[in-house]
Amino acid sequence: MDYKKLAELLFPQVDKTAEEYEAMFPQRQLPQGAKVTRLGPSPTGFIHLGNLFGAFADERLAHQSGGIFYLRIEDTDDKRFVEGAVDIIINSLRFFGINFDEGATIDGEIGNYGSYTQSQRGPIYQCFAKKLVSEGKAYPCFLTEEEIAEIRATQEANKENPGIYGKWAKSRGLSYEEIQAKLESGMPYVIRLKSDGDLSLPEDQIRRFEVEDAIRGTLSMPYNDQDTVILKANGIPTYHFAHAIDDHLMGTTHVVRGAEWLPSLPIHVELFEKLGWEPPIYCHTAQLMKIGEDGNKRKLSKRKDPELSLDYYRQLGYHPACVREYLLTILNSNFEEWRIANPDADIDEFQFTTEKMSNSGALFDLNKLNDISKDVLLKISAADLYDFLKSWSEEFKPELAYIFEDRQYLERILDLGRNEAKPRKDHIYAQQMIENISYFFDDMFKIEDELPAEASLDASEIISKYLATYDHSDDQSQWFEKIRQIAGEMGYALKPKDFKKNPDQFKGHVGHVSTVIRVALMGRQQSPDVWEIQQILGEERTRARLEAFIK
Repeated sequence: MDYKKLAELLFPQVDKTAEEYEAMFPQRQLPQGAKVTRLGPSPTGFIHLGNLFGAFADERLAHQSGGIFYLRIEDTDDKRFVEGAVDIIINSLRFFGINFDEGATIDGEIGNYGSYTQSQRGPIYQCFAKKLVSEGKAYPCFLTEEEIAEIRATQEANKENPGIYGKWAKSRGLSYEEIQAKLESGMPYVIRLKSDGDLSLPEDQIRRFEVEDAIRGTLSMPYNDQDTVILKANGIPTYHFAHAIDDHLMGTTHVVRGAEWLPSLPIHVELFEKLGWEPPIYCHTAQLMKIGEDGNKRKLSKRKDPELSLDYYRQLGYHPACVREYLLTILNSNFEEWRIANPDADIDEFQFTTEKMSNSGALFDLNKLNDISKDVLLKISAADLYDFLKSWSEEFKPELAYIFEDRQYLERILDLGRNEAKPRKDHIYAQQMIENISYFFDDMFKIEDELPAEASLDASEIISKYLATYDHSDDQSQWFEKIRQIAGEMGYALKPKDFKKNPDQFKGHVGHVSTVIRVALMGRQQSPDVWEIQQILGEERTRARLEAFIK
């Protein structure tokens, strides 16, 4: 077979050589040890936690080494394309602090290694497919869908490995003349890689290869034995082929991807070998798992678990700093130890490494994320929380615009109880923060909790006496002494322990009296310090709310 002649027959439109493309995408000039990573999502409109998990690893590897992190849109499967999905991907990742040095952006592409959209790189893929055909490493396959279905059924019946290989690769042995005749008759075809694997060999003689995975160490796997499709009938490349070419030409040094890609590794290694290139270093991450209702670990599911979608975190309003902090706890096993030793250090000071990444299931725990959020938000100033909350509200709760009109008022609210010896950790995410502080705004104020049973019959009298003695200029001790006086006059114990010892002698204790005041002002039995809340509410709003309670 004259393979060069066959290549010209199949690809008459290809007018550039592989060498010309290599020259168009020269080796990157970067510092020693710099890593080049990429994120390559499909534009399906669904961006999930796994994308963010991998993107964070990509970003850390690149930026901590002085390298490049770029975004490549892998849209070769036009059936899955969703209009506007690229903007969703970019905006969602940007929200969580993931920014790219190169690649696709909302305003176009940045960088010298584009196009960064695979559907725009068709001639490049066809050029390298032509190269493989010209070297006898790939061939046109004319098997129809019906023939492939029959082959699969026969293989299943005979308990043979499925796929197109060996005797099933019926187009492998076609002569140039037979191929030419099929082309002239208009028969559709795909281009398949001519695998060197051989399934007919005994188990102990099957070729194996070794590759160093940056997370999993040395992997030993059987050589690829499938004649994998590299160009579909419409001339569009498969993911396997496109990623190998793009990663080489774009200078990718490390590929971070999920463990579900491990079965494809033999195909990818063979593609790089046949193209004559050094493969990137693969980093196969652990799958994101959660504890199911049965108490066992299971993979996070798009159908079952809303928290898999990044929209879940954006709509609730998790601060990106909290999500980043949490992700590092499951990305690197030594991060929590580092954080304990460096409680106030910038997260970027932590040295991220693939060696500390888990190669088994990474357990995602929403409760732990919430706990970490409380700690992280405590370190963010009220001014920055105001800005974050306002930005979130503009996108997801525009009807709340009025609560941002008085910046000083809202900042005092957000700072409530955070500067004490044992600071309160009330804030988790934006929507929950709004619910927490809603009683500070008359439009959202409502009585949510019942009055304490011990003081419910006296509630109106308690509030009336409280109003009669209320002086907004009282300091905290003066304020509480007046509550104690009201409690004593009305038959309540001044100390909870006295009521506990002698319940028959008292209606209740001073805590029940102060809880009535708390419910009247905040609508809740639990809240930060009432005196501080009154200072923020101001005398006019405080009196108005107490008066409304007894009407």
